[in-house]
Amino acid sequence: MHKRRTTTPAPVEDAPETAESARRSARLPTHWLRHLLTVVVLGLAVHLLLPQITTLQHSLEVIRGMSWWVLALAVVCMLTSFLGSSLLLRAIARMTGDRLGLVRGALITAASTSVGLVAGGIVPAGVAARRWVRGSGVGPAGALVTLWLPVLLYIGVLAVVTAVGLAYLLLLHQLTVPLAITFAAVLAGISAVIASIAWGSRRRARFADLVTRSAARWAALRRRPFDPDPARDGVVRIFSGIDWLGEGGWRGPVLGAVVTTFFDMLTLVFCFVAAGHPISPAVIVAAYGLPMLLAKAPLTTPGGIGIVETTMVGLFAGLGVPKQVAVVVVLAYRLIAFWLPSLAGFLLFPFLQHVAGGTRGDVVQEAAPEGV
Repeated sequence: MHKRRTTTPAPVEDAPETAESARRSARLPTHWLRHLLTVVVLGLAVHLLLPQITTLQHSLEVIRGMSWWVLALAVVCMLTSFLGSSLLLRAIARMTGDRLGLVRGALITAASTSVGLVAGGIVPAGVAARRWVRGSGVGPAGALVTLWLPVLLYIGVLAVVTAVGLAYLLLLHQLTVPLAITFAAVLAGISAVIASIAWGSRRRARFADLVTRSAARWAALRRRPFDPDPARDGVVRIFSGIDWLGEGGWRGPVLGAVVTTFFDMLTLVFCFVAAGHPISPAVIVAAYGLPMLLAKAPLTTPGGIGIVETTMVGLFAGLGVPKQVAVVVVLAYRLIAFWLPSLAGFLLFPFLQHVAGGTRGDVVQEAAPEGV
């Protein structure tokens, strides 16, 4: 008995460790599921890219012959697309009677893209954008709308572009069964979201109760405390934003989403011109929409890394673009339109965090999903 007393740890000392172990075990399912999904997607991307190694070797000739001043025009188009995103944020701020500078909106867009890259996708990026918009003088209602409205508008515009592109592929008899199934699945998801919002706008009290109960169950599953007031307040503000759109405030945000998408596509066009292989706008539309739409899906890799490149190269190659040209152009486009703004966004963190308050670690921690 004496030995048992001396070898048994004191229960008071073990309590914090036990509680921490319980919290970690509650996080494990979500934590490992997210990483497993990322590994699977990246594995598929590598599997699709490995056969392109020979093509990459031939692509060196394409790189040597690229026109660098035309690539500079592609960079200008990329910058203009970020100004389009800023127009969207400014229009949202105006809906609530607030103001947001054009340059500030573009900086917030670039920096939030960087947050999405390190914290896990479009949802953390939206959280960071809301924080910085709020710190720039926009009220809580307008800042909350920036969390969800830009994503929905971009998805809507990309869905239209994708539908037009798939119709073109169908006319050319290039629409494969996997592409049709993928688009049908994405369209079903978009339709479900729209239907849920439409139903909730007519039954707001029931929708708020449903969201609150779902959030409470999710918090209980993760053994987290839950306060229903923020969830209910968020639903109320979301539908307030929908009311503003219905009163005619949709024109500015939609224009911003269209401008952003148009100049992003124009960036891709100039990359083809720089490679000495200009192609028709119809081919650009056919190969642009679906990869970019997939990049917006919540469960894909941040920014669609690996998915956009492989899907886009495959579509262009199927439409008659030489594979070595398609590889070089798509990689150049992604470097200009995604990687450069994402890397530059990290340099903007100190400025935006000084405006909004806090540190870079604060915004990444706030934006990161639970359990990371």
